Amino acid sequence: MFQRVFGKPKQETNALTTLDKLNETLEMLEKKENVLLKKASAEVEKAKEFTRAKNKKAAIQCLKKKKLYEQQIEQLGNFQLRIHDQMILLEGAKATTETVDALRTGAAAMKAMHKATNIDDVDKTMDEINEQTENMKQIQEALSAPIGASADFDEDELEAELEELEGAELEEQLLQPATTAPAAPVHVPAGRQASRPLPRKNTAEEDELAALQAEMAL
Repeated sequence: MFQRVFGKPKQETNALTTLDKLNETLEMLEKKENVLLKKASAEVEKAKEFTRAKNKKAAIQCLKKKKLYEQQIEQLGNFQLRIHDQMILLEGAKATTETVDALRTGAAAMKAMHKATNIDDVDKTMDEINEQTENMKQIQEALSAPIGASADFDEDELEAELEELEGAELEEQLLQPATTAPAAPVHVPAGRQASRPLPRKNTAEEDELAALQAEMAL
């Protein structure tokens, strides 16, 4: 739609057609230049032959023709330079036109999008989003609130009970007997058999303490 409005295809077609025409002309001039170069070389060879034949007049005529060919070659070279300049300018203008056309198309598209987007609609949409977010927050808070018997628990009372449990556990750890150090090895003289130590029996207090520690570990 934008290309049809701004006429880009027609401008691009004209630019491409002109560049093609310039390229064709350039190729034609290069061919003519090559032909003239061959003719100038041929006149030089003829002049050499006439010089060897002692025909000075004919040799000079050949050199005059060579000069004329060289003048035409120089003229064709100038024509080619002009065409090259024209092609460079045309390609630059084509690039500039395409850039401006692209910027113009982008500006028109941006304008159309701004026209389709109303600030009042944006504000209304944001208000709806905020409202739905607030509703969802209230629903989540309602679902996470304690119900039934757990709603009647006193948090301060539970924290006090937890502190008592922690104090009792610390006191119990302090009352545990310290680990006895291993006895020093006894040197038994040769010829005597060392008596094996009898296994130590646990007292009732130690059994009760071990049972209590196992229960706390569970």
